[in-house]
Amino acid sequence: MSNENRMSALTWGLLLLLGLIWGGSFFFARIAVHHVPPFTLVLLRLSLAALALHLYLAGRFGIYQVLRTQWRQFLLLGLINNAVPHTLIFFGQTQMGAGLASILNATTPIWTVLIGNQLTTDERLTPAKLIGCFIGLIGTAVLLGPSVTTGGSVPFWALSLPILAAISYGFAAIYAKRFKGIAPPVVAAGQLTGSSLIMLPVAVIVDQPWSLAAPPATAIAAILGLALLSTAFAYILYFRIMALAGATNASLVTLLVPPSALLLGFLFLDERLGFAEIAGMALIGAGLLVLDGRFYAWMKHGIRTRAT
Repeated sequence: MSNENRMSALTWGLLLLLGLIWGGSFFFARIAVHHVPPFTLVLLRLSLAALALHLYLAGRFGIYQVLRTQWRQFLLLGLINNAVPHTLIFFGQTQMGAGLASILNATTPIWTVLIGNQLTTDERLTPAKLIGCFIGLIGTAVLLGPSVTTGGSVPFWALSLPILAAISYGFAAIYAKRFKGIAPPVVAAGQLTGSSLIMLPVAVIVDQPWSLAAPPATAIAAILGLALLSTAFAYILYFRIMALAGATNASLVTLLVPPSALLLGFLFLDERLGFAEIAGMALIGAGLLVLDGRFYAWMKHGIRTRAT
């Protein structure tokens, strides 16, 4: 069996841990955004994570040469994969809980497939992908419906922001293909460095961080968790899973993030979901399963097994 299909107990454990950590990013953000403006929060997350990864790499993989020759590309990747989506999510989370934000952002693979079909020649829509996208988009519409029709508890503009962030991630996933051949930790450190440089003047001009009140200890802990655990360490963990089991298996983490964020929000933030949110999450999850392709593979395997 190839690495792409091998999922040992260790790999499953790492995958579950990564799902919990990335789900925790929405949890940490929900705490911190009440005390730190979104632009400044994004800057802190990105810059602290960038510093941690530079310390971790310690000049390995020729990182400084790569940064010198491809700094423009890293700036663009950092813009669409870090600065823009994180800002959108944090502004959205000023109005909604961790669980709901994570569900909306879980549509990222759907937008990636749709964007890839338009911008590339090797990412064409198959019937399975088309069905998966359709189911996921229905789930998204179910989540947005109450705010559009009856004025739900979360305003429509806030609900739309994690979706726009997911679309930005989709463009980033397509653009990131040009970094093939560069060590993944270098790509992570490069984009975080670029996005930190982008966010620095934005946060300074808009938020004027020196004029803000000092955040409480809980917010400081959440910021550190967001930057060091849910960003820097999460990247390292993700690359480890990719090395052990391949990119396809690593992408399963998409299905684990919303349950993790929901669990943390339920246990510590007293968050609850209504029927529309649960139905929307179920539809998005079903769409992602179909999109992944394993759904049909498991069905075919089961049919062959029964036939023999």
